[in-house]
Amino acid sequence: MTRHVTRATIFDAVPFLYSQEQADAIIAGYPEHERDARGKGLPQLGSGRVFPIADEKISEPPFQLPRHWPRLNGIDFGWDHPFGAVQTAWDRDADCIHVTRAFKQREAIPAVHVAAVRPWGSWVPCAWPHDGYQHDKGSGDELASGYRKHGLEMLSEHATHQEGGFGVEAGITEMLERMMTGRLKVFANLGEWFDEFRIYHRKDGIIVKEFDDLMSATRIAIMMRRFAAIEPKRDLDNWRDMAVA
Repeated sequence: MTRHVTRATIFDAVPFLYSQEQADAIIAGYPEHERDARGKGLPQLGSGRVFPIADEKISEPPFQLPRHWPRLNGIDFGWDHPFGAVQTAWDRDADCIHVTRAFKQREAIPAVHVAAVRPWGSWVPCAWPHDGYQHDKGSGDELASGYRKHGLEMLSEHATHQEGGFGVEAGITEMLERMMTGRLKVFANLGEWFDEFRIYHRKDGIIVKEFDDLMSATRIAIMMRRFAAIEPKRDLDNWRDMAVA
């Protein structure tokens, strides 16, 4: 059976039912985080959303990152549910964290994940969650060690808050505060990141641990931003030798 979904927005009714001004006024009357769902028909969960923030408040066009901004990858291990990874850049002057890259894939081995993430910069440290101490069912190695063997610059310890502990709610609270104060921005071309962001929700007050891989990777990176690193400067003499060769 063939199915087709046609999505109509309030703006398709302009100028037949509403003027542009009337449509804008109707949208403006909705809570900010409900405007895309009500006005554009984009799926999202209203009162249950973990981050009741409109996309436009945190999205930004991709741009060339200043070299002095330290970078850090956050990863979330997965097999049945996808492995997720993001790269962040930290503007320390404004204390603003920018999510610049994202990758997720299910049922793939560490070598595949590393092949996708390492080109982001082999020197970029990778923060990882406490379940990285679990052992891989195939090799018997700790998960984090397996990624380190394949060439990722894994931090020596699992992610913790600066004051200690690794509670999820504390990390979520910091993410939300940053979003609301303009100190967490996400490149607008990261479609999979925004797909998760829109439906990341709670049920009976508890965060639903599904379709949250990039959200978790982002939270881990923010927790460990103190370990972000600046791109090493290329040694000039070595560069000249390579150029001559």
